[in-house]
Amino acid sequence: MWLNKYPALAAVLAASATLASADVIQLKDQASVSGKILTEKTDSVVVDVGYTVLIIPRASIANIIKSSATTTPLLTSPASPVLANGSGQFYNSDTHSADAQDVSSLVKEIGEAVVQVRNPGGLGSGFFVNADGYLITNFHVIEGETELTVEVYRLNNGQLDRETYKQVRIIAINKFHDLALLKIDDKDAPKFKYVTLGSSDMLNVGDQVFAIGSPLGLERTVTSGIVSTKTREMEGELYLQTSTQINPGNSGGPLFNLAGEVVGVTNMKITFGEGLGFAIPVELVKNFLDHRDAFAYSTDNPNNPYRYLAPPSRTFKKLLDK
Repeated sequence: MWLNKYPALAAVLAASATLASADVIQLKDQASVSGKILTEKTDSVVVDVGYTVLIIPRASIANIIKSSATTTPLLTSPASPVLANGSGQFYNSDTHSADAQDVSSLVKEIGEAVVQVRNPGGLGSGFFVNADGYLITNFHVIEGETELTVEVYRLNNGQLDRETYKQVRIIAINKFHDLALLKIDDKDAPKFKYVTLGSSDMLNVGDQVFAIGSPLGLERTVTSGIVSTKTREMEGELYLQTSTQINPGNSGGPLFNLAGEVVGVTNMKITFGEGLGFAIPVELVKNFLDHRDAFAYSTDNPNNPYRYLAPPSRTFKKLLDK
């Protein structure tokens, strides 16, 4: 068992079980760790148990139960306000296994949360993470663009009506994980329907998944398949590989499990093959959202790929002379 390899840790686990209002990490060997989760990485979870910090490998974790006392938003800056999302979080998350439903019912239930993101050069997909207009898409969908529009589809008498919003602001970007956080700033914009972020760690190879997006501009297209593998390494990053059909225009859209929870963000495919699509694991999305201030889109942010420096004085003088 995992604990047998780390006997010193067993005492820590026993002591940490007495912590009040703590997150609980259930291990595969029936043991558990109680403490405050500091960060969740792709391959590990970092937990503060009161007097030390533990790094627990993902492979040893069976489930994570977060305390309501520790689920307040991490960020309260003006750029990233605290939002009420039912539970007071910036986004809804569920790491428990929910009952499976049929795809048709789920599309009717959560389809309004999926949007189309347009820029002057093309389009992609996206999805709302809360009711206040914050949405996730791929970085490559908005790369080099600031003039964006978002098309939202609302169910009205059994039909979807399109609404276009042109006041769209880039909040945060992570070009290395191909993620972007946008916000609709249109005046008098209503509350939006949003998704629940699930757990890709809970997926098994062969589980059924489905995507909603706009492949090749064919809006509101639903495709389904299975999880082909959970750990496909490409350029140093791990992706979910799926047989769900992914095409240009699906980029930035959600990959759902049969509980209607987002387990990944579709972002690419192998063009010379069929049924070889890839998605960013939702754990990376949660990390991006939890630390969105670190990825804030700003010309003052050294991590921002768009930094416009002042021209050299001689060049600037020549421009004025003209």
